[in-house]
Amino acid sequence: MKVATRVLLAALAFAVVAWLPSLAGTGSTGAATDLGLARYLASGSVLAFGVAFAGGVLTSLTPCVYPLIPITVSIFGARSAASRRQALLLSGLYVLGIAVTYTSLGVAAALTGKAFGTVTTNPWAVGFVALVFVAMAASMFGAFELQLPAPLQAKLNAVGGAGYAGALAMGLVAGIIAAPCTGPVLAAALAFVASRGSVAFGAGIMFTYALGMGLLFFLIGAFSVALPKSGAWMDTVKSFFGVALLAAAGLFLKDAFPGLRTLFSAAREASLVAAGVAAFGVLLGALHGSFGGSLRGRLLKGTGVALTVLGTVYALGAAGARQSSAGGELPWMVNQEAEALALARAEHRPMIVDFWGDWCAACKELDHTAWSDPAVRAEARRFVLLKIDNSADRLADPKVSDLVDRVMEKYGVISQPTVLFIDAHGRELPAADRVTAVVDGKEMLRRLKQVDGACTPVMACAARW
Repeated sequence: MKVATRVLLAALAFAVVAWLPSLAGTGSTGAATDLGLARYLASGSVLAFGVAFAGGVLTSLTPCVYPLIPITVSIFGARSAASRRQALLLSGLYVLGIAVTYTSLGVAAALTGKAFGTVTTNPWAVGFVALVFVAMAASMFGAFELQLPAPLQAKLNAVGGAGYAGALAMGLVAGIIAAPCTGPVLAAALAFVASRGSVAFGAGIMFTYALGMGLLFFLIGAFSVALPKSGAWMDTVKSFFGVALLAAAGLFLKDAFPGLRTLFSAAREASLVAAGVAAFGVLLGALHGSFGGSLRGRLLKGTGVALTVLGTVYALGAAGARQSSAGGELPWMVNQEAEALALARAEHRPMIVDFWGDWCAACKELDHTAWSDPAVRAEARRFVLLKIDNSADRLADPKVSDLVDRVMEKYGVISQPTVLFIDAHGRELPAADRVTAVVDGKEMLRRLKQVDGACTPVMACAARW
């Protein structure tokens, strides 16, 4: 790779890593990695369907899917179709098969109500996810090919044979082959569908995601579109994915081991220094070079990858440290529901219950956008403030874990963030008045000011004392 190109990549790396804390909104695992889908879903924006479609398209561009597209299309016969109409039909049936597979996931999530995101409260689960990311990163760097065993993959690709039935059947199993690259967009969609419990919505959002993933398959099969050939640029793309996966693993581990948080500085300059370290790693060879060359080349590549990953993780960790220090000024009672209810009743004060976890990117962003607002803090001090914290270190205590489970079940909370309100008469406002997404300070202030007058004779409010 030319020196000028390396310098340009290093400059881009510096800009991206320096910008990541703002982009990710203090998310512990990078809130922006789901393209903002979780936020659009929570706000009810129609843009969520566009983001889901775009996430599917990006999935098809990942290294474990992209190289398979022309091969798969040739197998189900669209290239040898007798007419353009037949090619369109074959390609359409293949994409429909993909859509059926992923739509089924959405329906299952809606029917079971499983909150997929909460699995990350378990340190063992977090460690497993980090290990998977490391393995996937090793594959991106050429340690091994991340794919199903060749005999099984051949059988899956041969399901149904050629023709219309074969195209549909191959589409049904295509999601299995693409599974390692589905990523956080799919996870965000499934988590929201589980919390909402709407079969129709779950089917719709997942169908849209699948259409995006099948777009390139359809275009190539129906119109014989030629893809750019693999080359050095693909090695750079794979290195980028490898670095990103290792950084994601580091962020998961940071949250799994709370003691590591003391290593991150809350100083604003820390993120800039970390961005410089990441850029230097790119210069050394994080995105170019190879682990298959000379010893010197392997050492430079390894050092470059390590520095880029460490810089990225530290930049986001430092941003999280800043937000934690900023969000600690309100007098929250942590995991003390009975005590908080008793205090609110004795003093005839309204109450805020904030369900929070350090693994929840949107929860941290809510700290940044709402709870750090001076006007919100001033208004919030008239409330009894209860925070139900289900961070991994908290749940390590079985008593705390049982308490958190009971409280979440009591209030019907299956996803986070969730902020609910109880008025000065002990009446919990309806679910529609909960905050279940990232809102700004102005919106949170409006919610707080309307608590006292929300429960009227025409609005049913659940008694909590």
